[in-house]
Amino acid sequence: MASSEALSRFHAVIPAGGVGSRLWPLSRAEAPKFLHDLSGSGHSLLRDTWDRLVPLAGAHRIMVVTGRAHRAAVEDQLPELRDANIVLEADPRDSTVAICLAAAILERREPDVIIGSFAADHIISHLPLFESAVREAVAVADAGYIATIGIKPTEPAIGFGYIKQAEALGVDGAPSAHAVESFVEKPDLPTARGYLRDGGYLWNASMFISRADTLLEALGRTKPQLLAQLRELAAAWDDPAARGPAVDRVWPRLEKVAIDYSVAEPAAAEGRMAVVPGLFRWNDVGDFASLAKINSGGRKADLAILGENARVLADASSGIVVSQQKRVISLIGVKDIVVVDTPDALLVTTTENAQRVKSVVDALKLSGSTDVL
Repeated sequence: MASSEALSRFHAVIPAGGVGSRLWPLSRAEAPKFLHDLSGSGHSLLRDTWDRLVPLAGAHRIMVVTGRAHRAAVEDQLPELRDANIVLEADPRDSTVAICLAAAILERREPDVIIGSFAADHIISHLPLFESAVREAVAVADAGYIATIGIKPTEPAIGFGYIKQAEALGVDGAPSAHAVESFVEKPDLPTARGYLRDGGYLWNASMFISRADTLLEALGRTKPQLLAQLRELAAAWDDPAARGPAVDRVWPRLEKVAIDYSVAEPAAAEGRMAVVPGLFRWNDVGDFASLAKINSGGRKADLAILGENARVLADASSGIVVSQQKRVISLIGVKDIVVVDTPDALLVTTTENAQRVKSVVDALKLSGSTDVL
């Protein structure tokens, strides 16, 4: 495991962005999925993420990167969040900007800081296994690698990217760490079955742990202009008089690119990327089918019901109902149904077609019906 000295330099970063369009109409631009309780825990996904990182980093060493429109909600859900540790994006610029801007700000404050990036909208259980994996990843990062935590597959999933493991690294404090041979795009079903049989592939959960300087150097090798812009922003960030003008000047020119493409894949090709297998349960809540599975305990014949005041009568039915209304919803003899009832929009589909909800959102944008987005 990571030494206490390395862990004392660890700072967690929570990118809290994205609308989650496959969870419309529950997830909206003004209330994205990370602000909702989707696991039945009684807390939002954001709060659950915070709570599992506090034992590793401490509340004073967690930074949240989010949109300006979400500041009030984030601060309401995370009253312990320090004002200096909330980074507000002028508008979304994808994961490279969110994570590497945080790294650049933290590096200026603490040059030898180790950062770990953990999305605000994932569901994780078996927390001792999660904490163990993060500690191993911190040890790997302290040894000079960019580390990621890959999830041991439980099924031939086609909705996730995969990480192909190479040789064991032999890093002190990280006995399960391997080099990353490559990142693999979402496969078709036969290929995913082959990955599962092979045993050398892990799901890519987009968790990255690295020394801040190592991460930024890697970005500079592929996107030098973007790195220069982020350093310019970071130099002004802690000066209230300088921050606004710097954001107005730099932000519109920032490139939108996922960190998988700007840093992770090139670092793997250079032999600088490591992976620690995560044996905990993980789900990125990508659509209502996965939400139904999570909240029904994986039992396909069950009906999952979400909503504090949901009133559902069901007979011989399965799937999921999400209700923000007080009206009664009756289901009789319907299988794998998805019903999402909100004050201004109603969605009815099936778990098999849950991925197609995004196309509804796209159609609403084209039609100009942005009031329900």
